[in-house]
Amino acid sequence: MALVSAKEMLTKAKAGKYAVGQFNINNLEWTKSILLTAEELKSPVILGVSEGAGKYMCGYKTVVGMVNGMLEELNITVPVALHLDHGSYEGAKACIEAGFSSVMFDGSHYPIEENIAKTKELVAVCESKGLSIEAEVGSIGGEEDGVVGQGECADPEECKQVADLGVTMLAAGIGNIHGKYPENWAGLSFETLDAIQQKTGDMPLVLHGGTGIPEDMIKKAISLGVAKINVNTECQLSFAAATREYIEAGKDQQGKGFDPRKLLAPGADAIKATVKEKMELFGSVGKA
Repeated sequence: MALVSAKEMLTKAKAGKYAVGQFNINNLEWTKSILLTAEELKSPVILGVSEGAGKYMCGYKTVVGMVNGMLEELNITVPVALHLDHGSYEGAKACIEAGFSSVMFDGSHYPIEENIAKTKELVAVCESKGLSIEAEVGSIGGEEDGVVGQGECADPEECKQVADLGVTMLAAGIGNIHGKYPENWAGLSFETLDAIQQKTGDMPLVLHGGTGIPEDMIKKAISLGVAKINVNTECQLSFAAATREYIEAGKDQQGKGFDPRKLLAPGADAIKATVKEKMELFGSVGKA
């Protein structure tokens, strides 16, 4: 199955009161694990790529080639979108050119007028090519791949202004944070989320920083219009822990040195387990 825009899967998710998981990819093993799990569970999925991960994987065209090759070789039949995560204006244009099926333009650090102007231009390009586009209002807390946010709560009126531009989905800050949540975290602002949904109507909303948010908060966020939830840190932690355990157990030696296929296999299995857990929590299993 070819890459698809995220529009249809997210429209169905919001109407059906579930969320599609976006799982960021960093290498071949992560990508393969996520795709195989999505296929096994018959769940639509979004593969997220940060600009840093894109550079690490030798550029956006390399990422597109790898993902398209896997879709064919693994006989993937579920809907898969390849999405730029927290993209700059230039990064979004580069991913559109490279063959991504979806992009995020994070203009939350600009004054709202500039955010609107740049988002409007990219919406027109994506519409002409049949791609989906995500915008952001109110920065997400913490740091992810060099993108830093202070964890603002978005202005619902500004969210409406950006949603009215025709974006496919909207990420709005509601107290969520990238990375691990501190012990004194105040939690999600459901009052803000509810106000944003009332202003944006049927627009699918996006929850970044899905790692560490309690299950009851996840479910409540979905009930208030969240149709896409991003998970990255939890995959990183599970992959690292499984790989570390394998090395410390000495299983990588075998008297023959290091075999990267064996070394990374436990981490790949850990990714599968994490993705499965999240897809079940989000309610996307069987929704392909």
